[in-house]
Amino acid sequence: QVQLVESGGGLVQPGGSLRLSCAASRSIFTSDAMAWYRQAPGKEREFVARITGLSTIYYADSVKGRFTIARFDAQNTVTLQMNSLKPEDTGAYYCVGVFSGRNYWGQGTQVTVSS
Repeated sequence: QVQLVESGGGLVQPGGSLRLSCAASRSIFTSDAMAWYRQAPGKEREFVARITGLSTIYYADSVKGRFTIARFDAQNTVTLQMNSLKPEDTGAYYCVGVFSGRNYWGQGTQVTVSS
């Protein structure tokens, strides 16, 4: 079992920044990948960013150039730096850890972008 706990969400004005963190209960060094997903009200959950065990990084087109995913293996933590936030970035953000082909999800942290 792997527990993932997200933090760092909140209310921010358009154009602002937030940094989300995901703390894992076990070493992420052995993970296949760590990722972030989000779900806006009334919409399906969607992919945001992923970093593999070899540190290959993928982003959704909607966040490229604004969001940065990073992993800190020594702290068993993955972060998502979000800049130039837009109202359409509003939603619940979930951390996902992939270990031996199995997905583990955190409980999510809410991000609201509004003036």
